[in-house]
Amino acid sequence: ATDLSPVCMGAALHFDAWVPNFGIQEYMLHSQETDDVFPHDYVFRDGRLFCGESPGHGVALDEKLAAKFPYSPKQLPIARLADGSMWDW
Repeated sequence: ATDLSPVCMGAALHFDAWVPNFGIQEYMLHSQETDDVFPHDYVFRDGRLFCGESPGHGVALDEKLAAKFPYSPKQLPIARLADGSMWDW
Protein backbone atom coordinates (compact mmCIF):
# COMPACT_ATOMS: atom_id res chain seq x y z
CA ALA A 1 0.00 0.00 0.00
CA THR A 2 1.26 3.50 -0.72
CA ASP A 3 0.89 4.56 2.91
CA LEU A 4 3.90 2.32 3.61
CA SER A 5 7.31 3.37 2.33
CA PRO A 6 9.53 1.45 -0.09
CA VAL A 7 11.64 0.56 2.99
CA CYS A 8 8.68 -1.42 4.36
CA MET A 9 7.99 -2.92 0.92
CA GLY A 10 11.61 -4.05 0.56
CA ALA A 11 11.60 -5.66 3.99
CA ALA A 12 8.21 -7.31 3.38
CA LEU A 13 9.32 -8.63 0.00
CA HIS A 14 12.44 -10.27 1.44
CA PHE A 15 10.38 -11.76 4.26
CA ASP A 16 7.83 -13.03 1.72
CA ALA A 17 10.59 -14.70 -0.29
CA TRP A 18 11.77 -16.50 2.85
CA VAL A 19 8.36 -17.81 4.03
CA PRO A 20 7.80 -21.26 2.46
CA ASN A 21 4.00 -21.02 2.37
CA PHE A 22 3.71 -17.32 1.43
CA GLY A 23 0.69 -16.44 -0.73
CA ILE A 24 0.07 -12.86 -1.91
CA GLN A 25 1.82 -9.50 -1.37
CA GLU A 26 -0.23 -6.34 -1.82
CA TYR A 27 1.57 -3.82 -4.04
CA MET A 28 0.82 -0.35 -5.35
CA LEU A 29 3.16 1.95 -7.25
CA HIS A 30 4.60 4.86 -5.26
CA SER A 31 4.87 8.37 -6.63
CA GLN A 32 7.99 9.29 -8.58
CA GLU A 33 9.05 11.58 -5.70
CA THR A 34 8.88 8.66 -3.25
CA ASP A 35 10.86 6.42 -5.59
CA ASP A 36 13.47 9.17 -5.98
CA VAL A 37 13.86 9.59 -2.20
CA PHE A 38 13.94 5.81 -1.66
CA PRO A 39 15.82 4.26 -4.61
CA HIS A 40 15.29 0.50 -4.59
CA ASP A 41 16.22 -2.53 -6.65
CA TYR A 42 13.05 -4.61 -6.29
CA VAL A 43 11.00 -4.66 -9.48
CA PHE A 44 7.46 -5.50 -10.50
CA ARG A 45 7.20 -7.28 -13.83
CA ASP A 46 4.86 -9.82 -15.37
CA GLY A 47 2.54 -9.57 -12.38
CA ARG A 48 5.25 -10.48 -9.84
CA LEU A 49 7.60 -8.69 -7.45
CA PHE A 50 11.27 -9.64 -7.59
CA CYS A 51 13.95 -8.98 -4.96
CA GLY A 52 17.10 -7.27 -6.18
CA GLU A 53 20.70 -8.24 -5.46
CA SER A 54 21.69 -5.27 -3.25
CA PRO A 55 22.77 -5.92 0.34
CA GLY A 56 20.10 -5.66 3.02
CA HIS A 57 16.56 -5.20 1.81
CA GLY A 58 17.65 -3.33 -1.34
CA VAL A 59 16.32 0.14 -0.46
CA ALA A 60 18.43 3.25 0.08
CA LEU A 61 17.60 6.76 1.32
CA ASP A 62 18.59 9.96 -0.47
CA GLU A 63 18.80 12.23 2.61
CA LYS A 64 19.47 15.42 0.64
CA LEU A 65 16.40 14.90 -1.51
CA ALA A 66 14.32 13.82 1.51
CA ALA A 67 15.13 17.16 3.20
CA LYS A 68 13.04 18.86 0.49
CA PHE A 69 9.96 17.03 1.80
CA PRO A 70 9.76 17.85 5.56
CA TYR A 71 7.57 15.61 7.69
CA SER A 72 4.29 17.15 8.80
CA PRO A 73 2.48 14.93 11.34
CA LYS A 74 -1.24 14.51 10.77
CA GLN A 75 -4.06 13.12 12.88
CA LEU A 76 -7.83 13.27 12.91
CA PRO A 77 -8.84 16.71 14.20
CA ILE A 78 -11.51 15.23 16.49
CA ALA A 79 -9.18 12.57 17.89
CA ARG A 80 -6.98 15.00 19.89
CA LEU A 81 -7.47 18.04 22.09
CA ALA A 82 -5.44 21.24 21.62
CA ASP A 83 -2.86 20.02 24.17
CA GLY A 84 -2.37 16.83 22.12
CA SER A 85 -4.16 14.50 24.53
CA MET A 86 -6.66 11.95 23.20
CA TRP A 87 -10.37 12.78 22.98
CA ASP A 88 -12.70 10.17 24.44
CA TRP A 89 -15.25 9.77 21.65
